[in-house]
Amino acid sequence: MKYSAVIFDLFGTLIDNFSFEEYRRTLVEMASALSAPPDDFAGLWLDLWEERMNGTLESPVGVIEHICRELSVRPDDTQIEYATRIRFDMNRRAIKVRPDAVNVLSKLKAEGYKTGLISDCSHEMPAIWDKLPLAPLIDITAFSCLAGITKPDPRIYKLVTEQLGVKPKDCLYVGDGSSQELAGAAQLGMTPVLIRVIGDGDYDNPYRIKSDEWDGLRVSSLSEVLALVR
Repeated sequence: MKYSAVIFDLFGTLIDNFSFEEYRRTLVEMASALSAPPDDFAGLWLDLWEERMNGTLESPVGVIEHICRELSVRPDDTQIEYATRIRFDMNRRAIKVRPDAVNVLSKLKAEGYKTGLISDCSHEMPAIWDKLPLAPLIDITAFSCLAGITKPDPRIYKLVTEQLGVKPKDCLYVGDGSSQELAGAAQLGMTPVLIRVIGDGDYDNPYRIKSDEWDGLRVSSLSEVLALVR
């Protein structure tokens, strides 16, 4: 086998990216529930990306309470609970596993490849991970909010390779290019692959590499990954 393991990104790779428009609407709805100014609330939420991703703010409630303190807004417990539920509901509603994801992961497992996941995410994601059909097909997961590290820090890649018991040079890394993840994987010695499915395009994501900026391996579907490992 060319590789011993295939390690995947989550958003924009195994599942569709969230709609930024829906994401913004959710933040406005949360602000309304908290009696907070919507633009200021949304702005602070986005500004706290690093703190949400690396787990410094340990829960959605913690993020909400932090922002409300910054805005001198004092919601009661019922309002905070409602705003938190809005956030979780959006996550559940927006998570769409890509049609070929389960089949590709199943084939990789059947052919003897180890599988891993590295995701920059806040605490909402690991809370619902086990309910996704992907979960039993991934051997090792590294969620940034639990690991305390975000991509492209080499430590988060090493966390997965060490637990899988493989060397980075024997790993294929597949991601949509957010958070400089492909450069981070390459720096450690993995073979990085850009995935950009048809219709995904270069939507307005400041954290994601533009398609024409990548000159390495690329695929337009998860199914194409199977040809790369054989």
